[in-house]
Amino acid sequence: MSWIWDDQKPKTLPSLGPERPTMRPLFRFACVARRHYKAAPPPTPPKAPKKAQKFSFHGRTWEDPYSWMSQVKDKVAMRHMDVYMEQEEKYAEAVMSDSEPLLNKLHFEMASRMPFDLSTPPLRWGPWLYYRRAEEAKPYPILCRRLASLNDDFISHEYPPAGFDFTTGKTIEQKLVDYNQEAERFGGYAYEELSEVSPNHQFLAYTMYDKDNDYFKLSVRNLNSGSLCSKPQADRVSNLAWAKDGQALLYVVTDQKMRPYRIYYSLIGSTDEDVLLLEESDESVHVNIRHTKDFQFVTVNTFSTTSSKVFLINAADPLSGLKLVWECDALAHCIIEHHRGYLYLFTDAPKGGRSVDCHYLLCSPVDAPSSTRKWEEVFVDDPDLIIEDIDFSDKYLALIVREGRKVQLCSVGLPLPLGKGAVKLRKVDLQNLSLPKHVCQISPGPNYDFFSSVMRFIISSPVMPDAVVDYDLATGRWNIIQQQNMLHDRTRILYGKNSASISMDSSNSKHSSPVNVNSEDDHLWNDLSEFYACEQYEVPSFDGVLIPLTIVFARNKKPGDKKPGILHGHGAYGELLDKRWRSELKSLLDRGWIVAYADVRGGGGFGKKWHNDGRCTKKHNSINDYISCAKFLVEKDIVHESKLAGWGYSAGGLLVASAINHSPDLFRAAVLKVPFLDATNTLLYPILPLIAVDYEEFGYPGDLDDFLAIQEYSPYDNIQKDVLYPAVLVTSSFNTRFGVWEAAKWVARVRDLSIYDPKRPILLNLTTDLVEENRYLQSKESALEATFLIKMMES
Repeated sequence: MSWIWDDQKPKTLPSLGPERPTMRPLFRFACVARRHYKAAPPPTPPKAPKKAQKFSFHGRTWEDPYSWMSQVKDKVAMRHMDVYMEQEEKYAEAVMSDSEPLLNKLHFEMASRMPFDLSTPPLRWGPWLYYRRAEEAKPYPILCRRLASLNDDFISHEYPPAGFDFTTGKTIEQKLVDYNQEAERFGGYAYEELSEVSPNHQFLAYTMYDKDNDYFKLSVRNLNSGSLCSKPQADRVSNLAWAKDGQALLYVVTDQKMRPYRIYYSLIGSTDEDVLLLEESDESVHVNIRHTKDFQFVTVNTFSTTSSKVFLINAADPLSGLKLVWECDALAHCIIEHHRGYLYLFTDAPKGGRSVDCHYLLCSPVDAPSSTRKWEEVFVDDPDLIIEDIDFSDKYLALIVREGRKVQLCSVGLPLPLGKGAVKLRKVDLQNLSLPKHVCQISPGPNYDFFSSVMRFIISSPVMPDAVVDYDLATGRWNIIQQQNMLHDRTRILYGKNSASISMDSSNSKHSSPVNVNSEDDHLWNDLSEFYACEQYEVPSFDGVLIPLTIVFARNKKPGDKKPGILHGHGAYGELLDKRWRSELKSLLDRGWIVAYADVRGGGGFGKKWHNDGRCTKKHNSINDYISCAKFLVEKDIVHESKLAGWGYSAGGLLVASAINHSPDLFRAAVLKVPFLDATNTLLYPILPLIAVDYEEFGYPGDLDDFLAIQEYSPYDNIQKDVLYPAVLVTSSFNTRFGVWEAAKWVARVRDLSIYDPKRPILLNLTTDLVEENRYLQSKESALEATFLIKMMES
């Protein structure tokens, strides 16, 4: 079938070279002379060529006029795509050309809030302190370490200069990896996924992204000499774990479909070929490895949608074989730790054939025979006190628990009372650790030092910059190690014997039930609640289920103002909605915006059922939850009825776009970042590799019920005809998980079917794949989003 352009066919098409023409990362603005002429008409959006193609599945037939955009191996189609993308870029520039002053102002504001010092706080492990720091005018950091014994007076990475102590004449800093040099190895691009120091502190194993081949490459560096080891060097590495006290490395490689399926053993310094320990031939099974925190064992997880198994490898003798220690007939999350002769299993596996809503902890003697091994529950199930995560040290167990909607951090001494049956968590000698107000997320730090009583956590809040905090579980004292100070636009990094110490007596922190234990001086947390309010609501959804809604706003704005607002949502993969303080949102908050977060079903933080009730055939629950929260904001006059915007990233883009399809008049604008929009075609005919968890989340098209649900919620397939849609800014890239064709197809189809209004443009913005690694481009893109939203609300 011929190509049909709505206006005209291109006279010439760009030639296809070895690489796709580079797309400019963000809008450029032409300088327009100010003349006293009649206002120019609004720019006309481009119309993509159509090439109708019919598809049939499960007895259903549909037509897709823009399917050609996803034919990445069709040179003719890609030439047309290049032309169309250039037209989209020029249209976006034209629409936004009068907003350049605002864009520049917002970019300056957001860039000025970025921390100048990219250094990470030192992490103590054994005799060493490990940290990353940046050097002036270099885009990538440097991994360094120094002996803790030489660190007592060390306050910042700038003193002593270059890691040299002029008093003693000693060089106290050792550079381990300069990622600027790594960028030279990998074509000017340095992105590290895995990084593990050996337990003997002699080697570093790490994986760098090879952009040309689209996989991660393993390297091992000798930390004494600084040179790369000749082996192992492997491609497509997804996992690694040290063994034999750092003398050997185990690593996992993926097949061409990105499925982890082989485990290799490599003896450092040996010229022998790496040994294949396990190869999983079943294409539905994935393989994962990790070492226990005491480095005595390497655990091997094999899992599919119907089964989960955990094997144990003796780290002292990796070639002695794999020992099965756990299995179940379901996909389950399983983490095993070893502590003084006992294995502890943290899992959400079904009990007695019935699924559970949350994780629980089991234990079993490490030397029990596989055939007769029994696992005993450690704590009695308590639906009012849920264990979200755990972290072991030699003498303490740290627990992140949830009581209702509140999260709390606490600890208990080890060893636990075993052999007497499960005990109630509230009955053990539980020590609650200090937290600020409005905590939305607690994330464990690396915590490599198994024998230290100090554990590091990242504490997040919608009204507080992330705080990196060291908790001493023996005393209950806590130190804020790193936190950006938004009031002075700087970052404080506190460590060394002269560092500020914010402490709490552990004797005052023991309670019969977890509650937030706040310091009397909340300002020590650098909490911004004096300037920004954080309120929480429970919004009834269409079926009566209460949906948590969090809103943030500036206290100095009058409640009666006609406030614009932005509603964030995600609702997929059981992942937490990111409600952390983001400095770029300060520009909107200070301009009177409401920033809201809808914790819809399908997301995380409220149990397994919460996730299951928003995935696959129940994805409509997520969408309706989001719509209910949007209506609540308007009906309660929290946000003006004509000034509500939606915001979604990746799978969150599907959520927001589906909500727009359902209720286009509810939103004035939206931002969709690298969104998942063409669910039917992507799941039926994947161009980029999909894994089992993707199908578990969105549905298997081969199953009729799943297929019908996919077609019902897929944003691309449910655009309303002859309806006025909100203004939408869609950002995408040629190198994202969801291809640029998804965004381009959706944009073209919305324009094709909906009512055209130049005051409600549908824009497509192509970014480079380097945005995530470039702070300048990140702030530029955030400024562009804010500029677009403000412009649309004022038009």
